[in-house]
Amino acid sequence: MAYALEIKDVYKTFNAGTINEKAALNGLNLNLNDGDFVTIIGGNGAGKSTALNAIAGVWPIDKGSIIIDGSDITALPEHVRAKFLGRVFQDPMTGTAATMSIEENMAIAARRGKRRTLKWGVTKSEREKFKKLLQTLDLGLEDRLSAKVGLLSGGQRQAVTLLMASIQKPSLLLLDEHTAALDPKTAAKVLELSDKIIEENHLTAMMVTHNMKDAIAHGNRLIMMHEGRIIYDVSGEEKRGLKVSDLLAKFEEVSGGEFANDRMILT
Repeated sequence: MAYALEIKDVYKTFNAGTINEKAALNGLNLNLNDGDFVTIIGGNGAGKSTALNAIAGVWPIDKGSIIIDGSDITALPEHVRAKFLGRVFQDPMTGTAATMSIEENMAIAARRGKRRTLKWGVTKSEREKFKKLLQTLDLGLEDRLSAKVGLLSGGQRQAVTLLMASIQKPSLLLLDEHTAALDPKTAAKVLELSDKIIEENHLTAMMVTHNMKDAIAHGNRLIMMHEGRIIYDVSGEEKRGLKVSDLLAKFEEVSGGEFANDRMILT
């Protein structure tokens, strides 16, 4: 059986051979089944975002291989991998073009990887589709298709980015601390939307979060990273029964040190 994602023995060191050398991924191994929704936690510099960047092809890895749906993408450039992936970043400004309208942003996402023609402009059928999708957000955005995205709040922008990232049903959805810049109430709403979009589209997803409670409450599997590798991997019933104190104890047990990330413990 082919996995949705296979990360095999991946290494990545930044600034190798200099005083700033940093081993970010240190023999990372991970297999995701189709439909897995994995939350990823770990202290600062544990390799969480580096793992997502390795999958997305932001830079080449030093060693190892990355396979999505049976296709080895290790050597593919970032723009070629884009057809397999949807991604939502921490900064709500990153995933959208501020000066373009909501419908134009959504049209770019819907046409990604398809043949470009000289005809631009949103078709009537596309507009109807976007309206229906926006209705599911329950934010009233379906009546603001021509509004510039730059006029939306951070939460509204992340909600639109989520739709854009999932519009082509990617093989893998990457959520990189995508609620960290939002206030708690908005963050909860965006997480609820994420759950809904992942479930309804039967997507395989990875979510990096600094919030241990969110990591426990969302997804079917939780992994903890430390020094560029996975030190704890839990799923199903065992995951659902976890408490934050369990995760802190587990971290201390497997890493031999205190969990040094106040932001994660306090949220």
